[in-house]
Amino acid sequence: MAPAPTVAEAIAERLTAALSPTRLEVVNDSARHRGHMGDDGTGESHFHVTVESAAFAGQSRVARQRMVNHALADLLAERIHALAISARAPGEGAR
Repeated sequence: MAPAPTVAEAIAERLTAALSPTRLEVVNDSARHRGHMGDDGTGESHFHVTVESAAFAGQSRVARQRMVNHALADLLAERIHALAISARAPGEGAR
């Protein structure tokens, strides 16, 4: 039996399935928040994602964030305390 995926792996799996990104980076920032509010002691509570996807073309920044949040809804409700999102379409500069 394979071990359950880490939260970072689950984030990557869900965003890949929902957005078919051309670039995806998931950074676990939890160590920087150790002992702060929202730190549940698992070392998997605070993340930053950088997502580049054609699905974001023509979408506002808010719409892009909503798309990411929708793909991660169950994780945000149960396992993620904080999520920073950088979302762009291919060919756009860093935001």
